[in-house]
Amino acid sequence: MTTETVALISIILVCCLLLTAADAIISLLLHFLFGISMRKAFLWGLLSLFLPPVFTAYGALIERNLFVVKNVEIRFDDLPENFEGYRIAHISDIHAHSFIGREKQMEKAVSMINGTSADLIAFTGDLITISPDELEGQAEILAGLHAKDGVISILGNHDYCQYSDLPEEAKDAEVRRLASLEKGMGWNLLMNENRIIRRGQDSLAVIGVENTSPSRHFFSKGDLMKASQGTEGMFRIVLTHDPLHWEDEIVGKDYPLTLSGHTHAMQFSLPGWSPSGLIFKQYRGLYSQLSDRGQQYIHVNIGLGETIFPARIGTRPEITLITLKRNR
Repeated sequence: MTTETVALISIILVCCLLLTAADAIISLLLHFLFGISMRKAFLWGLLSLFLPPVFTAYGALIERNLFVVKNVEIRFDDLPENFEGYRIAHISDIHAHSFIGREKQMEKAVSMINGTSADLIAFTGDLITISPDELEGQAEILAGLHAKDGVISILGNHDYCQYSDLPEEAKDAEVRRLASLEKGMGWNLLMNENRIIRRGQDSLAVIGVENTSPSRHFFSKGDLMKASQGTEGMFRIVLTHDPLHWEDEIVGKDYPLTLSGHTHAMQFSLPGWSPSGLIFKQYRGLYSQLSDRGQQYIHVNIGLGETIFPARIGTRPEITLITLKRNR
């Protein structure tokens, strides 16, 4: 049992004791002021007060470790013939800080990703939460990711170390250190760049855009035009961290498929609803939109790790295996 888990259990137990005491006091007041049965008020109070910590405990101790592989098939009119059946393992938002002390879970995730036998692994940002130091002991595990066409990655908003207390010039140095670590892991980090993948006479371009967000709260350094140079006329897949970038700049241009992350579905979802939907039109799974360029798709992966609180409720950490198909 990790130190983080022990601390979390201790906090939950203390909260339970405090909630029980508060429930007893409130039930007593309701009994004397309004004549309500103290036993009934106490039991209903326990139910309403204890549901949140019970869900949180479940999300922290169980669901955050229940990695799932989701299969998605997408059909295109203009997919090059030799890329029929091409498989992409889409992963996102590892947030290495959330795996400190949980290296066995990281190993499990890597094994599941490799088990998809994907042609390409695409990582759509937020490898860290605050500092590249989080990768100590984990970079070696992540270096174990393998696919025929390798691992292609981009930076997310957290990868710029904007949430650390370092001065700006030091943050820039940390970003360079992170890029070096990714290179050492065998990943191909694209910073407003592209990579061409070839199958016979056919080619496919993966466009890697630095973090781009219309929100002033997030760091933006993306340059889609620069990242796309030399790929005109090819079948193009954009990797961009924030799904808001899709409608803001990509829809209506010649990019049939976009892969994003960032949302985590806010690590909380009831059947059919997540508070993430109040902010993002595209926050989880596959979406499409018809434009002058034809049908365009975006897939939003809700990530493997966590930020803010170490739990997932109704939002299992996911690996998406995307299979590209040609319309017949």
